[in-house]
Amino acid sequence: MITSKELRQKYIEFFKSKGHTQIPSASLIPENDPSVLFTTAGMHPLVPFLSGEKHPGGKRLVNVQKCVRTGDIDGVGNQWHLSFFEMLGNWSLGDYGRREALKWSFEFLTAVQYLGIGREKIAVSVFAGDDDAPFDEESYNIWLELGMPEERIYRYSKKENWWGPAGETGPCGPDSEMFYITDKEPCGKNCQPRCDCGKYVEIWNDVFMEYNKVNDGEYEPLSQKNIDTGMGLERMIAVLNGFNDDYQELLKPVVAKIEELSRKKYGKNYEVTRSMRVIADHIRAATFIMGDDSGVAPSNVDQGYVVRKLMRRAIRHGRLIGINQRFASVVARVVIQTMENVYVELNRNGMKVLSLIDEEEEKFLRTLQQGLKIFRKQVKKIDNKKISGKLAFDLFQTYGFPFEVISELAGEQSFSVDEDEFQKEFEKHQKLSRSASVGKFKGGLGDHSSKTIEYHTATHLLHRALRDVLGEHVEQRGSNITRERLRFDFSHGAKLADDEIRKVEEIVNQKIKDRLDVKQKEMSVEEAEKQDAIGIFRDKYGKRVKIYSIGNYSKEICGGPHVNNTSELGYFKIIKEESCSAGVRRIKAVLQ
Repeated sequence: MITSKELRQKYIEFFKSKGHTQIPSASLIPENDPSVLFTTAGMHPLVPFLSGEKHPGGKRLVNVQKCVRTGDIDGVGNQWHLSFFEMLGNWSLGDYGRREALKWSFEFLTAVQYLGIGREKIAVSVFAGDDDAPFDEESYNIWLELGMPEERIYRYSKKENWWGPAGETGPCGPDSEMFYITDKEPCGKNCQPRCDCGKYVEIWNDVFMEYNKVNDGEYEPLSQKNIDTGMGLERMIAVLNGFNDDYQELLKPVVAKIEELSRKKYGKNYEVTRSMRVIADHIRAATFIMGDDSGVAPSNVDQGYVVRKLMRRAIRHGRLIGINQRFASVVARVVIQTMENVYVELNRNGMKVLSLIDEEEEKFLRTLQQGLKIFRKQVKKIDNKKISGKLAFDLFQTYGFPFEVISELAGEQSFSVDEDEFQKEFEKHQKLSRSASVGKFKGGLGDHSSKTIEYHTATHLLHRALRDVLGEHVEQRGSNITRERLRFDFSHGAKLADDEIRKVEEIVNQKIKDRLDVKQKEMSVEEAEKQDAIGIFRDKYGKRVKIYSIGNYSKEICGGPHVNNTSELGYFKIIKEESCSAGVRRIKAVLQ
């Protein structure tokens, strides 16, 4: 049996032997980029470098990235679907190309000193071509050279063999996927990797980032050609060990605790097993989101809404399998104990996470019974077996029922819910729609527009000014940039007074008037600390970092990009200051 610890180590050491620099996992909460709510893939934090920025680690990188994807949350509960997962990835930033990427992928999969998968157990796919990009003949021929039989090289459309961008715009391109051929009987004569019968399990994806998707939906060639590869840790562990789902190794202690709490056995009954998977996955995902150094608490907006949705769906499934006491923090504690050696931030933020989980569970349980009474009372009045979107939204707004919970409650009684009407009600009240799990805003640093770069630089001035006015306890807790405004979250326990807001604005605008040069240097983390560069979460950085200095005023660890001089920024104006979560404030500002 190979463990997740062994797989992480083998992968990192293999690519380090090929000249790659190991970099740490980035935050689950994207910094500055509003194109998605969470880091959904290993490439997401690297978008500026895939677009041409120089990375301190060089042109070849490797890491294990924590990821969250909740756009298809309803799929959680089956064998393979996870909201939180770890992605093993390696990148070429304008360095090597398809030949090295495919050759190394195949070597790692099949060589006996690495994973030792039999060549006969692997099938691959390549991009078939369309109006945007041609057939990937180069990858096809490389696979033939590596000894892959022609009948196991499949040509697929963009739907199957194109990756990205991570948001609305940004780097993307054709890919070549690798599949493990299981011992399961084929579903028919035309059974192939794109079937969902389970005969073929995707285990690796090599993306050839050669294009940039722009705002009008067109694809432009990237000046820097990149390689982005990814292998799901949990999926590969299951395949290598012959497990029939993703819950047999890393999630096994979590499932065991749920078995203990429910006094039911995993795998004996489909509905019970499904609920246990939902609980294990959702509480793990919520724990990682809240336990991130830029973590967010449950709320009704943005990432906080996703956390609330995960938590409340898990609690609901706990009730379905007979867990009638408070249990979520008990399960979360096992998640932390299982993963804190790999992700030290879980240990650092563990007590805060458990407290937030207890608070959210207590809040939900107080409203659950009352909401269920209203739900059942309203359902009795419905003749057409369809719950209106307005009623669903009222349940959400009044009792905090996520749409998924309402939908599940309705399904238990063979009712459906008018989701379109629910979404309209949602948008009318400026709430976050379900689609926000995938992406909410357009733009962001992925498109490198001049306006987003200006706002990115302005956040550095804002950060320093807040520390000057409020004190050195102020630390960045997240940022979000569009072409229209910046949003900056920071640690501070009280509402800002009007004169404090005015002082911050005056400082930032004075630095803009001073026409300060913005300069960048690379150095070690230790050197950066000696120079008092602002960089909150030290363990997220590699051995070398970029330091952006704005005159003699601001010095901060950052990936970039930035303007050359503060005179390019215009007039800085704070338009809103509000609470974000306990001990965290949020500022929204514009450049006029």
